[in-house]
Amino acid sequence: MRRATITRDTSETQIEVELNLDGTGKYDNQTGVGFFDHMLDQLSRHALIDLTVRAKGDLHIDDHHTVEDTGIAIGQALTRALGDKKGIRRYGSFHLAMDDALVRAALDLSARPFLVWNVDFPTQKIGTFDTELVREFFQALSTHGGITLHVDRLHGVNSHHLAEAAFKAVARALREAVEPDPRMAGVLPSTKGAL
Repeated sequence: MRRATITRDTSETQIEVELNLDGTGKYDNQTGVGFFDHMLDQLSRHALIDLTVRAKGDLHIDDHHTVEDTGIAIGQALTRALGDKKGIRRYGSFHLAMDDALVRAALDLSARPFLVWNVDFPTQKIGTFDTELVREFFQALSTHGGITLHVDRLHGVNSHHLAEAAFKAVARALREAVEPDPRMAGVLPSTKGAL
């Protein structure tokens, strides 16, 4: 069973994440940050990963710690659920079109975290949500999930569409990467002997 539960408890946030890599995209995400919940729902649905997040953070300060620490916890859950990574595809990529926005995501579940982020937002806010937090989430996810992740804005003029396209593109790439490869059953997808 490729499942994991992670609890992260700090002076800034209390977060619990439940994740099932072999799910159907069911989600129940409650972070106290409405737009972020919407993005996590997209991540779950389009990756076909069941995801439940409960987060309580210092929202009286801002949304930063809640968003970043949720990314940390989801990354840790992903790493735990993947186990030794034998038999997975490892790589994934996707071009996601959403109205004016076109975003490309490519990733490698390499255990070598690296984020290349080429997504500029035309506005600093989406409602009350700081657009810079989209990158912060993916930085935390990449670092704690051991993911080499490239995300590029190819087109787009609407910040909401760009953010949503980024989450959906990463979700579809992740879906591909975590899938079992029937030609590599029980085999590590690396010549190094370890990931």
